[in-house]
Amino acid sequence: MKGPRPRYDALVQSGALDSDPAQEEAADRLQLLHDQLKSYNGPQRGFFSFRKTPPRGVYLWGGVGRGKTLLMDLFFNNTAYKQKRRVHFHEFMAETHERIANWRTKDLAEKRRHKAMNRASPDDPMPPVAYDIAQDARLLCFDEFYVTDIADAMILGRLFTALFEYGVVVVATSNRVPDDLYKEGLNRQLFLPFIEILKSKLDVCELRSAQDYRLAKLSEAPVYYHPLGPDADKAMDAAWQNMISGGHEHKEEITIKGRKLIVPRAARGAARFDFADLCEKPLGASDYLALIRRYGAIYIDHIPIMRPELRNEAKRFSTLIDTIYDAKVKLVCSAEGEPDDLYPDGHGAFEFERTASRLMEMRSADYLKTASVDLE
Repeated sequence: MKGPRPRYDALVQSGALDSDPAQEEAADRLQLLHDQLKSYNGPQRGFFSFRKTPPRGVYLWGGVGRGKTLLMDLFFNNTAYKQKRRVHFHEFMAETHERIANWRTKDLAEKRRHKAMNRASPDDPMPPVAYDIAQDARLLCFDEFYVTDIADAMILGRLFTALFEYGVVVVATSNRVPDDLYKEGLNRQLFLPFIEILKSKLDVCELRSAQDYRLAKLSEAPVYYHPLGPDADKAMDAAWQNMISGGHEHKEEITIKGRKLIVPRAARGAARFDFADLCEKPLGASDYLALIRRYGAIYIDHIPIMRPELRNEAKRFSTLIDTIYDAKVKLVCSAEGEPDDLYPDGHGAFEFERTASRLMEMRSADYLKTASVDLE
């Protein structure tokens, strides 16, 4: 594979992307890492072996819609490095906490047999957990690197110190510069050494694109299609393809307190669902909050007119819209009718009027121009 910069240039030449100097600069830095990884197979230890120094990773940060996820996907999908994994940072941390919990349930004999135990106490889960993560992937690509949970904050320093010792290379995207991670968090002074570790191992690159490409794409066409039917489906498909710019569409999972929320279609920081996926299942505010923390644009197909017997679905839909609205995440949807017609009567119909009002506002240019906000 030639790498992310040639692929970026090809997308520009095809018209799928507009040329952007800031994106080109970031693509060049990722291309350098791609080239360095060709000769990197992980650190070698031994008396007669040459210890390879891992190449420096990349921390790509900037405002929403600037193309961070696009560039990381171009890097990940166009590197031949085999021991690699792309994962949302929140999901990775949930898995890490699960690994730590599982280690603590092992008996002493099993712990001592682990390959990492020649350098740590069996009661310390961090070396074996980091070792196992490194064995699974020497290249870790994290999308949406952010820290809000104190449980995450308190282990990140030791976890990443161990990962770097095992030769892991990290690429990350974030809306925040490293110095602003876990800003105003509880006991933040204990988190500060991790920031220094991160900056010592990764090149911090700001993506200073002047344009919010997500907003530009959403502004090109309506974001609310009705009534339902072939025309609305075709329009939704066109809007989705315009948003993902030829990105690889795939299914994703979000882990929430041990449960999994399935995202049927995801690409380029956007997610697409059917109404039934989100509102006909026992989901709640915590599920929707996890969703909007990961994706900057939500697409929902086939919102029906809800009769009184669908009061539970209507309630979930209201909770979903409230969560999307509060975070100023962008919504594109198809519906059977105008917002005021979606739940005309039944229990909670009066409260639904606020949902209808918000749906109307979310179609406006002013809403689309509003920057998304972090919901802690």
